Amino acid sequence: MNEPERAMLLSVHPRFATAILAGSKTVEVRRQRVAVPPGTPVVLYATAPTMALVGAALVAAVHVGSPREVWAAHRAQTGISRREFDEYMSGASQASGLTLTEPVTFEEPVPLSALRAAGPFHPPQSYRYLHGESLRQMVEASSAAGAVLQGVLGTPVPV
Repeated sequence: MNEPERAMLLSVHPRFATAILAGSKTVEVRRQRVAVPPGTPVVLYATAPTMALVGAALVAAVHVGSPREVWAAHRAQTGISRREFDEYMSGASQASGLTLTEPVTFEEPVPLSALRAAGPFHPPQSYRYLHGESLRQMVEASSAAGAVLQGVLGTPVPV
């Protein structure tokens, strides 16, 4: 990755976060085009009721195409049924399948309250990019998660 201090914060339902971290779900689908280079670290935020950072992974590849193309290429790796996929993609003309590798579960989830105590934090509806200050905030919120983030990023996060 050209920018070692850049990562993607990805909001996922707790069931999917668990499957990604267990390695049984290796492709996360999104309703829009996601342009992120392979090797980009991904921080997983599990939505309600968990509401915490739970782990990290790396983007191995991104497949952008029609929902039909993304389903045909990745259905077995998505961890969802065809019905769930079709409901989620209803009305979408484009889809992205993010292949995730090297999942790492945080020893302790980093709750939303701890993230907000370290500074302003708003979980994204889908995803957003994280840069130096946002990453520093996560390291401050949890030293255990910070160590994993630094390992995934391959460089110290500025504190």
